[in-house]
Amino acid sequence: MSDSTVFTPQDAFEMLLAGNQRFVEGRPEHPNQDAARRAETAPAQTPFAVMFGCSDSRLAAEIIFDRGLGDLFVVRTAGHVAGPEVLGSIEYGVAVLGCPLVVVLGHDSCGAVAAARAAVSDGTAVRGYVRDIVERVTPSVLAARAAGRTEDADFIAENVRHTVDLLLERSHTLARAVGTGAAAVVGLSYRLADGTAHLVTARGLDIAAAAAV
Repeated sequence: MSDSTVFTPQDAFEMLLAGNQRFVEGRPEHPNQDAARRAETAPAQTPFAVMFGCSDSRLAAEIIFDRGLGDLFVVRTAGHVAGPEVLGSIEYGVAVLGCPLVVVLGHDSCGAVAAARAAVSDGTAVRGYVRDIVERVTPSVLAARAAGRTEDADFIAENVRHTVDLLLERSHTLARAVGTGAAAVVGLSYRLADGTAHLVTARGLDIAAAAAV
């Protein structure tokens, strides 16, 4: 992949899923991880995707999507909660670096979602700034419960959808990029046991085509 290559949102999405498939099958190529790539990207970066994921130590984006230096612009917070710093970072990736794809990456057994579920169900409290994370995840938990959902995967998917919606509602820069077709936003849910990433929602991308990848 050359830094001069221009990718569409669909191209970027397919590259990510192809890398994840290699990771799942145990045949990673470890692209763009050598000295030549290090030298190539030293003057400037041209990543093809913004990856906004949970901070969980098992969710290392470059590993699970089999990518390398300069490929992904990564932003991570516990429970992928989005504040001003996150929004600014994502806007930088799209508007300045030209990334055609933004990915919200959630995962099963998420501690932030579990804490929010406990707070809602039995009033379990947390202290310090962790409480702020739990409060930001709580609307997703309440929405899933209101819809009668009970499985862990349902709560994870709802939190991913909520984050995708929030990014587009709060960031006019991102919404414009999606509206013009310059970028797309997708939500993925990662399974820790088998390493697979599954599509939850897509905005600005052909969902049928995306699901068929």
